[in-house]
Amino acid sequence: MRIIEQADKLQKMHYEVRGPVVEEADKMLLRGENVLKLNIGNPAVFGFNAPDALFDEIAAHIRDAQPYSDSKGILSSREAIVEYCTSKGFPNVDSDSVFIGNGASDVICIAMQALLNTGDEILLPSPDYPLWTAAVNLSGGTPVHYICDEQADWNPDIESIKKSITPRTKAIVVINPNNPTGALYSLEVLKEIVEIARQNDLIIFADEIYDRVVMEGEHTSIASLAPDLFCVTFNGLSKSHIICGYRCGWMALSGDKSRAQGYIAGINMLASIRLCANVPAQYVIPVALKDKENPHCKPGGRLYEQGKYVYEALNRIPGVSAVKPKAAMYIFPKLDKKVFNITDDQKFALDFLHQQRVLVVQGTGFNWIKPDHFRIVFLPEVAQLKNAMEKLENFLSNYRQ
Repeated sequence: MRIIEQADKLQKMHYEVRGPVVEEADKMLLRGENVLKLNIGNPAVFGFNAPDALFDEIAAHIRDAQPYSDSKGILSSREAIVEYCTSKGFPNVDSDSVFIGNGASDVICIAMQALLNTGDEILLPSPDYPLWTAAVNLSGGTPVHYICDEQADWNPDIESIKKSITPRTKAIVVINPNNPTGALYSLEVLKEIVEIARQNDLIIFADEIYDRVVMEGEHTSIASLAPDLFCVTFNGLSKSHIICGYRCGWMALSGDKSRAQGYIAGINMLASIRLCANVPAQYVIPVALKDKENPHCKPGGRLYEQGKYVYEALNRIPGVSAVKPKAAMYIFPKLDKKVFNITDDQKFALDFLHQQRVLVVQGTGFNWIKPDHFRIVFLPEVAQLKNAMEKLENFLSNYRQ
């Protein structure tokens, strides 16, 4: 009998945020073992709650949400997104330029599928959020990773970007604020990226899902710096408003769209094929976007204090170093290879899981080039993080390969 195999195009794909190490952790949980899961940014699991106004809004419109919406999304919600984008300096954005999706991941996949032919190249950061690399591969494109510089607070390395461009490069992806590093890119670096895109006729894809989760500094949307370029910016409410399960995200097209009409028609077609995004969640967008500040990110707020604690705790462990996260809910510590001699970071993550019952994601799962990093989600309260850091220090003090 014929063996039923997965499609060949999936061979290049991985998503380690929910990969083999996580599967092992789930087996341990089923056996009744306690595991602290620091693998995924899911705030509600750790006691964060969405604003009451969002629950009230979805309840008030639950009957209105029975039919399909427009394939782009509810008009009033798209208008609220336009207002938000305009407040951040987006040029030439209107309600027809906004597409609401089942989370930002949904519209990222649509954006890649509408653009890429076999062999087309997209520049992606390393480390990256692995959905991006997966979406490019699944769409028939070729991901090309440029390096982010740990010594420069994980900002993109401009020379690495320039060296990565070929005649087949169609676009550059900028993840700012960054997952997995927690970096907030400098204005100078963003301007340099815009100039590179301008000189090489590249689309800018901007993943800004954490733009309202900033602990230090101020976020600048790269679209505001590129009025003469075509930009597609991705955002949503999952993290900033603690509603991951609602699956509420969007993309906004801005700048010079005059040469992108064929591509935009492709996006429209793909959005129409999937009919529409989750309608009940769309109704919370106008209310949510009225919140301009995130209290968790200020001094004394949970994310601020937890990020500060885990940064300081990691850097106290011999052989471990970490750049202070300025945004998002992640930190990407480095393991000194001279101390630990780690050659397989997935094995490292599995060993840590088995011995200490703490789940992290290995750095190569984010398309980092060496097996010397891992990502920690700092959503648990400080007491839990303290326990996790003590376990990590104990584990590393005895860890040799």
